[in-house]
Amino acid sequence: MSQEKLEHTGLILISGIDAPGVTQALFACLEPFAIAILDIEQVVIRGRLILTALISLDPAHESAIEKDLLERTNQLGLDLAIDFTDESKRDVKNSNLHIVALSQKLLPSGVAALATKIAEQGGNIDRIHRTASYPLTAIEFEVTLESNENDLKIIQRELAEIARANGIDIAVEQSGLTRRAKRIVLLDMDSTLIQQEVIDLIASRYGVGDQVSAITDSAMRGELDFVSSLSARVALLTGADVAILDEVKAEITLTPGARTLIRTLHRLGHKVGVVSGGFLNVIEPLLKELNIDFYRANTLETSGGKLTGKLTGAVIDRAAKADALREFAAKEGVALSQTIAIGDGANDLGMLEIAGLGIAFNAKPAVQAAADSSITSPYLDSVLYLMGITRKEIESVDLES
Repeated sequence: MSQEKLEHTGLILISGIDAPGVTQALFACLEPFAIAILDIEQVVIRGRLILTALISLDPAHESAIEKDLLERTNQLGLDLAIDFTDESKRDVKNSNLHIVALSQKLLPSGVAALATKIAEQGGNIDRIHRTASYPLTAIEFEVTLESNENDLKIIQRELAEIARANGIDIAVEQSGLTRRAKRIVLLDMDSTLIQQEVIDLIASRYGVGDQVSAITDSAMRGELDFVSSLSARVALLTGADVAILDEVKAEITLTPGARTLIRTLHRLGHKVGVVSGGFLNVIEPLLKELNIDFYRANTLETSGGKLTGKLTGAVIDRAAKADALREFAAKEGVALSQTIAIGDGANDLGMLEIAGLGIAFNAKPAVQAAADSSITSPYLDSVLYLMGITRKEIESVDLES
């Protein structure tokens, strides 16, 4: 029977007040010895350093390495811990999942709940690091967990449920080069990219706001069929002057962070689309201003300078939004697994379900429950953190603009 091959290793831990030259001092001490670096990690939090290194070495060099390191760290006022042991040689597994957690106030109970769920699934947290501290705290977990692509949606939903119960927004994605590959992001318009519901703005100006709002609320909660409810709402606009559409355009305001989201995605080589149950007559100028790469929406029929109370062309409903995502992905040559869909209403569920990452943005409870991830903060650019884009990267794009 073959004997398992052992490797002599040393785990070095240095901690204390950070200062220039600490990393150089460690490796300068190790340089004269016949060693190999197996792993290394360094983090600085509020001026305090934690530096770890795993090395393989000749057992005969143990005492000399420890003596040199102790002398050097004493000079620098740092603490040293070192552990030598024989370990079996084995392949190191790379983390296969990235889990990003967002919160305006991240509590220990929330982190504990996520860690517990990961452990229950047989996963191991290999690394935790912060990617943003403003305006939200974003923490990324690198996790090794036996799973395949079919399991990913299940893992996403289970962790999302834990996160929602603890006031955390979360995204779970596969690791690897595809995480940084070209992606497309498809957004809903009303109450997602913009803060208003366009049909409610038109109805308010035409004096039928209360009737339309009641139907809108019911439809967004999934209590009414979208197509029939949309037809009923549009019918209430019959006879309105088309000039009302220009007035409504001036009332539209973007969701906080929308411009940052779009600008950053474009600068990083991604594509951005919008699919809306709203009306192209109103939103198209804004979409062109934002350089949106792909868009689709309903169109209000007009005749003699008045709204007829009808739509022209196919209605953009739940199924049409999912079809738009498929078409957008095919047009850009991107797999659906590399797509992100963002929306807030029941008619967004189709595209949220088929996207690689479906994000419910300040959505109704039923939509949050069905989505892979959810964002409950008011900032649309929080999506960037869920994609693994750091605050530093966002700021560097802003400086280039």
